[in-house]
Amino acid sequence: MRVKRLGVGRRQSNRMTRIGYGVVVTGLGEMEGMRSAESGRGVKMRERVLVVSGLLLGLAMLSGCGANRFIPTPFKPQPTPIVGQSGSVTISPQFAALGIGGTQQFTATVAGGGGTVQWVLACDNGTSTTCGTISSTGLYTAPATVFQSQNVTITAQLASSAQTNYAQAVLALVNSGVVSTTANPQVASYTLNLPDPGSMVVNFGKSTAYGFPTSAQTTTTSNTVPVLVAGMLGNTTYHMQATAVLTDTLPSGQTLSATFTDSDHTFTTGTPFVTSPSVVAGAVNGGTPQPGIELFDTAQPQAPALAFATDLNGNVIWTYSYAQTENSSGATVAAANPGTAQDIVQPIQFLPNGHFLVQIAYLSSIPLHGTTVLPSTLDEVREVDLAGDTIRDVTAASVIAAVTANTALSSELSGVTLGGLHHDVVPLPNGHMVMLFSGTKTVNVSPAITADPPPPLPTKTYSGPTQVLGDVLVDVDQSGKPDWVWNGFTYLDPSRVPWPAQFPDYTHSNALLYSASDGNLLLSVRHQNWIIKIYFNNGTGDGHIMWHLGNGGDFALQGGTEPQDWFYAQHGPNYFTTNTTGNFTLGVMDNGDDRVLPGTPVGNCPAAGSTAPTSQCYSTMSVLQVNETNMTATLTEHYQPTPAVYSFFGGVVALMPNGNRHVAFSSPVGGTQVYELTGAPGSEQVVWQAVTKGTNQYRTDRLPSLYPGVTW
Repeated sequence: MRVKRLGVGRRQSNRMTRIGYGVVVTGLGEMEGMRSAESGRGVKMRERVLVVSGLLLGLAMLSGCGANRFIPTPFKPQPTPIVGQSGSVTISPQFAALGIGGTQQFTATVAGGGGTVQWVLACDNGTSTTCGTISSTGLYTAPATVFQSQNVTITAQLASSAQTNYAQAVLALVNSGVVSTTANPQVASYTLNLPDPGSMVVNFGKSTAYGFPTSAQTTTTSNTVPVLVAGMLGNTTYHMQATAVLTDTLPSGQTLSATFTDSDHTFTTGTPFVTSPSVVAGAVNGGTPQPGIELFDTAQPQAPALAFATDLNGNVIWTYSYAQTENSSGATVAAANPGTAQDIVQPIQFLPNGHFLVQIAYLSSIPLHGTTVLPSTLDEVREVDLAGDTIRDVTAASVIAAVTANTALSSELSGVTLGGLHHDVVPLPNGHMVMLFSGTKTVNVSPAITADPPPPLPTKTYSGPTQVLGDVLVDVDQSGKPDWVWNGFTYLDPSRVPWPAQFPDYTHSNALLYSASDGNLLLSVRHQNWIIKIYFNNGTGDGHIMWHLGNGGDFALQGGTEPQDWFYAQHGPNYFTTNTTGNFTLGVMDNGDDRVLPGTPVGNCPAAGSTAPTSQCYSTMSVLQVNETNMTATLTEHYQPTPAVYSFFGGVVALMPNGNRHVAFSSPVGGTQVYELTGAPGSEQVVWQAVTKGTNQYRTDRLPSLYPGVTW
């Protein structure tokens, strides 16, 4: 694994507010005396200076890697704010935040109501010349400009007994934020410098009504806080404004908080990266779709941006173009490099931390058809942020080398040559990833098998020693080190060929699901027409197949007719229940290419789709209630759109939070058809749809927004 870019301001430091020491506070000289009395803090302060110096060096190094992202001059460490009280004086508010040029009224109360209150202000440098003024009535006025954000100490004291009767408050004086461009023309970087820890949200929109929030970014003391703002149309001016909630914790455990709202900023987006043909989308039939955005994963090599997101009206609001990101050395590269025309994104997934997990690789079947994989073709998994910057990556080559060097793991793959990544990768709760590799092995084919794929691929008969293409799973840890492998050749018989047209690609697995309920894996094995459950046991399992779901497998089909109502050449399964073991519900895209009907041979539907499907060439959305105890699979929903929507590959099925079903038919004639369905099984109604004409989308996904925990 190569670490590419570390976010600024991610480390947190716990800082406790100090109570005053009871020093007489009657003027600025005595405020300096208070700081001198805290000389024991000098060593710790020097340590903080060294830490921040290291941070500055790191920022200087990072500044050479970004495309256009603004990296401001880092700030020096801020003194620990002092909130305290002695005697009869109290102050309100105790903790506040304010921007430059603003005012804040402080109020002092004296128990018993007697005495004259004096107001004293101290900046972080111990003077009152750079951080504003305070009037005799406690009205603080911030300066029009400041070099850096800082904490200002406000003291209210009795003139007659200042040494014993005073109260101190802290005001966080926050400089205005800075908005800058990034390598992605539709993404802005909004940076804010805060003198206290807390969290920051940016609201943005086409007017000062805003309307679109980011998720909260945790901030740290004396650091730059960057928030990437994404979800904007291209070539459009947006308004954006940050709101930060700053916190300070007293030794008693009481937490003080203050809210800072920055001034309004404007940002004009650039021209988006080119995506596949435009999306035509919107609500239909008077329906109300699930709120959010749609994420598309284009199965079209050579397209500049193979992954993109739209609003629910089909407007592109975000793109990812790996040709515009950094190479493995962290340098910006030309559009033609890295990657080749053979590369596609398969798949892209939204992560809980707000990043995306992107697998970029070539089609696993390319070597079988006499095509050489181009030397610069990418074959890796990347974690990328909204700007498209690579946070980390794991290459197929590095994993293969590590598996080969590990005697225990390589012995599990005896006779198997690992190829490239393909189709899917699943992130695990512990930070690991399970990666899907192709693998080849010489097997003795007897009796002979004749493959008759759709044109332009020729008919060919295989007999005797034959290089067969199968699948291998590899679990890698956070650093990209492999620690578990699964060899498909050990558990899936190459002589079982339910779909001869695709041989010698006898498995062609295309989807992985992790079962959080028991720590095992589901693998969709397209060319076997099975979904299998693998004993993974969170990386300690022996890999045996626990069951096979599908025609000829271990379950009895209920609620449908065998064999035709099973799924065939399937894609995109997803859990429909939070429970994922025992008795659970599973949705799956039933492409149907080699559907078996009673008394008929195995189907071989046209790879280019069919405008007039035969009785065997149709696709459905299947929802199955899987009972592992009774070994039954009950077909609870079997949605088939119009006959023309036959999808020979790709697609996905998912359950939405509002109970609607999201289904993508990826490859009908005319382009991908995505539906949001409502209503009971058998009487489904489309309430939203999207069409990408002339283009196939490998998968699509409805996301609440581009930010975790936020719905647009």
